[in-house]
Amino acid sequence: MAEKHFDYVIVGGGLAGASAIVAIRERDRSGSILLAGSERHLPYDRPPLSKKLWFGKKKVEEIFLQPRDFYEKNGITLELGIKITGLDKERKTVSDERGNSYSFGKLLLATGGAPRTLGIPGGTLEPIYYYRYLDDYLKLRREAVEGSSALVIGGGFIGSEVAAALNINRVDVTMLFHGPYIVDRVFPGPLGRALQARYVEKGVKIITNDRPASIVWKDKRFITKTEKGNLIESDMVVIGAGITPSVELAVSAGLKVSNGIEVDGLLRTSHPDIYAAGDNAEFPYAALGMRMRVEHWDNAVKQGECAGRNMAGESARYDHMPYFFSDLFEFGYEAVGEVSSSLETFADWQKENEKGVVYYLKDNRVRGAMMCDVWDRVDEARRIIKEAKSFTTAGLKGLIR
Repeated sequence: MAEKHFDYVIVGGGLAGASAIVAIRERDRSGSILLAGSERHLPYDRPPLSKKLWFGKKKVEEIFLQPRDFYEKNGITLELGIKITGLDKERKTVSDERGNSYSFGKLLLATGGAPRTLGIPGGTLEPIYYYRYLDDYLKLRREAVEGSSALVIGGGFIGSEVAAALNINRVDVTMLFHGPYIVDRVFPGPLGRALQARYVEKGVKIITNDRPASIVWKDKRFITKTEKGNLIESDMVVIGAGITPSVELAVSAGLKVSNGIEVDGLLRTSHPDIYAAGDNAEFPYAALGMRMRVEHWDNAVKQGECAGRNMAGESARYDHMPYFFSDLFEFGYEAVGEVSSSLETFADWQKENEKGVVYYLKDNRVRGAMMCDVWDRVDEARRIIKEAKSFTTAGLKGLIR
């Protein structure tokens, strides 16, 4: 089969890849572009899958980043529902599962990540939802009828959001996770336990400090046994156990890979004509002085844009400080920087209206901030983190309102 050449090849049909296309076209109106994605859908916004689509605040047709005619008008070749399986960095080619080969001038690996699977008996049963993609939402939405039951395995961001979404839609929800409270890697104990209490008040059953041991599908019902001997029957099982970065192509091609595909400040991999952006990229987080991989919407958008500009000839350093957000029932937050419960935390809480800011500190310097029901303060938090001043507890009171 003849090899086709493109000036730009983008592997991955998510936010980072779609953002790169827009940025490339702003600088290069005529260069040929191939977008290859393993999903059959046009690139779409992922956060609504566990948020606004469930609350009636968005319709499925509204989550697509661009209409199909955008790609046609801008001369973008789309290969959707096809997996790229090979990368030869010396020949500068990629190949797909059908045997087609494409050569490139510049390549962007925007392959994102894949859901972590359960290595237990029954962990790969076909009716189980490893929740991440639009097709998962479409199928789960049909099954999540009032009065049905669901077991949500995982207490992190996705597990907590999906559990809330199902509960609001009158599904009987049980959560199972190995931590002491929801989102324990990020929330400090008092906040995490207070939010967990809200879940219980809403009718969500929560099993903490436990893990699934086996899952059986019998008579159109799941029976999940936990390591501590709990038996949970449910109509649905939804897994929200995080993702692993999709780095297989990079590894096979001999690119540098650690916690993700290693990139420099320009988002270039160890090959100068190959870039990476989004959930799969480990990049130098300049404001924090460390390398990180960030699995959030804002980072995918901004990294995609930066990579696209640089592929088209710019030399723009990625110094953006990405933020992330979530809605858990009535509670919402925006966060930026290094937000880990392993750091020292200080909560500047406004008791009178149940909102406030959680600061994450190291050596008395703010490394991250989570604004809880405090909105439009992300830029202020970024400034405080960048300044790296030393703070006392008294100095943090009222710093962000």
